[in-house]
Amino acid sequence: MEEVKIKSIIGVDVKGKTVLFRPDINSPVKNGKIVNDNRLNATVPTLKYLVDGGAKVAIIAHQGDTLDYQNLMSMAPHAERLTEISGIKVEYIDDVCGEYALQKVRELKEGEVVLLGNLRYLAEEVSTFEKDVKLKAEDMLNTYLVRRLAPLFDIYVNDAFSAAHRNAPSMVAFELLMPSYAGPLFFKEYEALHSVMTSANKPLVFVLGGAKISDAFGMMGKVLKDGVADKIVACGVTGVVMRLAQGIKVGKAYESWLKDRDLLVFVEQAKELLKDYGDKFVLPVDFAYECNGERKEISLEELPNDIAMLLDVGSKSVSIFEEVIQSAGTIFVNGPAGVYENEMFAYGTDKIWNAIAKSSAYSVIGGGDTVTAASKFIDLKDVSYVCTAGGAMVRFLSGKKLPLIEAMLNSK
Repeated sequence: MEEVKIKSIIGVDVKGKTVLFRPDINSPVKNGKIVNDNRLNATVPTLKYLVDGGAKVAIIAHQGDTLDYQNLMSMAPHAERLTEISGIKVEYIDDVCGEYALQKVRELKEGEVVLLGNLRYLAEEVSTFEKDVKLKAEDMLNTYLVRRLAPLFDIYVNDAFSAAHRNAPSMVAFELLMPSYAGPLFFKEYEALHSVMTSANKPLVFVLGGAKISDAFGMMGKVLKDGVADKIVACGVTGVVMRLAQGIKVGKAYESWLKDRDLLVFVEQAKELLKDYGDKFVLPVDFAYECNGERKEISLEELPNDIAMLLDVGSKSVSIFEEVIQSAGTIFVNGPAGVYENEMFAYGTDKIWNAIAKSSAYSVIGGGDTVTAASKFIDLKDVSYVCTAGGAMVRFLSGKKLPLIEAMLNSK
């Protein structure tokens, strides 16, 4: 692997130092409860290193967003789970950088940990602020978060590779003011994704599904142009859009759903990809829908289907996908094959995940919904590497610069 010229916290003497620790523990939640501990588990080794080394640790992190408002909540459950998982007492206070937060940080003793309030309580940390205001890192030095917290800390540690695509004060500003280091998770994530791009065993198969197709279309052109991907199995909404690009009508209900979400814009991109790399794509040949409370399957020849939405790939598609997966040397996965949360349409996702689990290929999966889907159908130990990153992973594989990496390279 190429050398990453970013300093690691491992080996640094942190005894007596007040450390600002920025992990990514943004987790899938249901009814206010955390339903997947992947990111919390991945954070523990760095936390233990800091605590065992005698640091005074204040954690800043986020949960939810303006675009993910149903998950915007207190992070008390995160402190509780971190305490249970790590065996380290993690206190929580529902204050990000107000007077109470500053007081708690000043009162920290060696080996003590406090998780400060949800960063997304601050306007400066939400995605809409980032999108609309577009501050540079040096401009962020005057943000409320940085002005309030920076004077209290000796060291900044970032282990949030999964949020590396975020140009937010908590991610890119503190590096300008104090010695800054990356945690071991950062380097593990970087190495796993870098190996997919540069030294993967061939053939390398990308399995791309889910409903957030901007991720798939963000990376497909890059990995195909660079010869990284040998095959792309397109399922989920991506598979439907690729078929639309071939002129296959899927039905008024589905096309209306795509239009309402501004996803039809990807049809033209799909046409270009198919024109240049058509032989690289493995597309669905049948789909599943609900009729009178039962799962029904429909072939391409029988489309369009104006009865209902297409919510899963069909059994013939699954057989084709399984064969491609079995022949792979490396497998990269982002997104489920269908609406797996509904048992009626979990078939495709279930079969594909089990094919990956049984494969001898090196497998990498990433993205919150991807990991949640995988954990429902297989033991995650059967996956070679479970990446905590979603958006950052997609941008990394798309060859785009990540704000966190740039900030850490230019740190004080």
